[in-house]
Amino acid sequence: MKLTSLRIITANIKTLVRFFEQVTGSSAQWYTDDFAELVTETATLAIGSTRTMSLFGENLITPASNNSVIIEFRVANVDEEFERIKDLIDNIVQEPTTMPWGNRSLLFRDPDGNLINFFTPVTVDAIKKFN
Repeated sequence: MKLTSLRIITANIKTLVRFFEQVTGSSAQWYTDDFAELVTETATLAIGSTRTMSLFGENLITPASNNSVIIEFRVANVDEEFERIKDLIDNIVQEPTTMPWGNRSLLFRDPDGNLINFFTPVTVDAIKKFN
């Protein structure tokens, strides 16, 4: 089994896609006005409008209400990424900090309030884990 994508459902798809394009430096592939994907080396971040959920059923989601999932991106240098994106982010939860498990981490919220983590392994053990 392979995890291939994570999908965020939003009431403001254009705003959210633009935000992720800016912070990741990637261009989204739009398939319809209600669905876009940002493809990375390891997985895809899919973003769908609330209208797409009607294809699955009614009352399945509540956009902008995530309180338990963090979307994580491994980056080459979290401190450089912070300098590049800090003016794009309205809600920085934690500036770059080295965590006890060996990653240097930047935690912020996207426009819908989802937690986003940019991290760089910095200790020997953490670096080994990702090589």
